[in-house]
Amino acid sequence: MASGSVGGGGSLSEVYSSAKRILLKARDGIERLERFESSSMDSPDLASSVKRDITEVRSLCSNMDALWRSIHVKSQRDLWRRKTEQVGEEAEYLNQSLEKYMSRNQRKMLEAKERADLLGRASGEGAHIMQIFDEEAQAMNSVKNSKRMLEESFSSGVAILSKYAEQRDRLKRAQRKALDVLNTVGLSNSVLRLIERRNRVDTWIKYTGMIATLVILYFFIRWTR
Repeated sequence: MASGSVGGGGSLSEVYSSAKRILLKARDGIERLERFESSSMDSPDLASSVKRDITEVRSLCSNMDALWRSIHVKSQRDLWRRKTEQVGEEAEYLNQSLEKYMSRNQRKMLEAKERADLLGRASGEGAHIMQIFDEEAQAMNSVKNSKRMLEESFSSGVAILSKYAEQRDRLKRAQRKALDVLNTVGLSNSVLRLIERRNRVDTWIKYTGMIATLVILYFFIRWTR
């Protein structure tokens, strides 16, 4: 190489060699990052190391640019200019590759965070909905229990009133028999009227109680629905 015949040529060769060595390391780092990406892995330390390598190559490229301009022989100067440009272009290409990787990685991280937030919100809303369902189910069970108790009470009331009516019928028959007997023995009319009045009062009490019970049960059923 003709670098020995120009001022600073040896220094330029050393800078160029260092730049090529660091470029090779950076290129290997980019390839490793892409393999990690394909396997859903992340290596922020490696990405930072590649970024530092590219920055160092750019700095060396600036030094090379200053050095080749000081070469007096045109052919040598043109040669080192092309080499410097190649180093700079390769460094720029690797830098773009790194930025694309970091952009994709950042987008994946953002999407993962959004999914986690969405799942968290969905989980919280699901728990709230389940709580509402539980409260509704408890309310429905309470209404069902109240309705069942009311129906049982209604059935018991009807049964009691039916028995009371049967007893009332038996008492009326007994009263009629007693009145027949009393008429036979000549009981006074005042005593007969007193017995009949008591009979009407009992009848009024019976039907009033039945109506009041039915009204109360009716409004209670409507209130629990």
